[in-house]
Amino acid sequence: MKEFSYEEVEAATGGFAAKNLVGKGSHGSVYKARLRGGGSRTAVVAVKRPSHAQGEAKLANEIAVLSAAPRHPGVVAFVGVVARPAPAAAADEGVKRAAAAAPPPPLLVMEYVPNGSLHDLLHRAPRPPPWPRRVEIALDVARAVQALHAAAPRVIIHRDVKSANVLLGRDGRARLADFSLAVRVAATAPSKEDGDDEGSTGPAPAGTIGYLDPCYTEPGRLGPGSDVFSFGVVLLELVSGRKVMDVNACPSSIVAWAAPLIAAGRAREVLDARVPAPPTARAEGAVARVLALAARCVSESVERRPAMAEVVSELHGALESAGWRRPRRRGAVERACRRVASWGQRVRWSKRVRATKVECTEHSDSGVALDREGSPCALPSHPNNDTSGGALK
Repeated sequence: MKEFSYEEVEAATGGFAAKNLVGKGSHGSVYKARLRGGGSRTAVVAVKRPSHAQGEAKLANEIAVLSAAPRHPGVVAFVGVVARPAPAAAADEGVKRAAAAAPPPPLLVMEYVPNGSLHDLLHRAPRPPPWPRRVEIALDVARAVQALHAAAPRVIIHRDVKSANVLLGRDGRARLADFSLAVRVAATAPSKEDGDDEGSTGPAPAGTIGYLDPCYTEPGRLGPGSDVFSFGVVLLELVSGRKVMDVNACPSSIVAWAAPLIAAGRAREVLDARVPAPPTARAEGAVARVLALAARCVSESVERRPAMAEVVSELHGALESAGWRRPRRRGAVERACRRVASWGQRVRWSKRVRATKVECTEHSDSGVALDREGSPCALPSHPNNDTSGGALK
């Protein structure tokens, strides 16, 4: 974690200019900023700024949780925080004391993820994502939640897993963001918060309507299963393309609508009609597997919900069974050699020939790289057209 000065971050956002505003919520705003590194290097980051006292408390909680969270490619990278600025230089000591008594709000500096949220991709993008991409996103998020639940010595419960908090990176990977509601609980007693702020019974129930676990009705009932339920709702949203709460539909809740259809063997009616049905029997079987998993995650009984380790295994199995894999983008040297080989010339590969990458300084924390031609190393999906496998009913 790096400590920045308030003046440095304020300047990087253009004085928190409206043109750099990339997101706004009930507790604060997120700005795009360009921070200078060594020499002429710069890095594009996101800066979260609280808008009121309650927002400051949420941000302080987010900083504490992210500081303790395991570093994981599926979790938005925590870059640093803003240091409390020293009082402005002035001859009058009273001016200094006044400046120290009213410091600017704390700021959180994070990895900038440029491609918007999963919510935008599903509900606002002109072209909805194909089936392989949806399952890949689900797997990325599942792995992130699994890493949080496996944290030690205290488990991290996100409490607000939803499509709006899943950000899409330029590298093709999804990242879980917004830890303002997250809490750490004792691994031996996940229903009790291991801390003093909320008392011995844990924090009051919190989350987003539609994603919130209906079993989480009182502080003592918080546990990893609450995140599993929320993730199951995201799975239903991914497969159906339907909004989680739709006041124009009956029933308005995606869980109340989808779960009975899946249980009745009418899973096809849940599929997003904006995209063609899975083209092969193997693809159909993979999507059916995802829907069955979603139904288990949103079970009314916490005991019947799978652990996130099992969720990850099932989603990985669905990708494998359909033949959907993220292809490895080849570097300029390897591409050139393959072109030569395709012309019929014999090429002897050397172990020294490897994909050549150039670090992208603007997104070095997110692991984005550019090839020598300057193209981002995105990882698109390509379904396999094999016709063996299961089928949707």
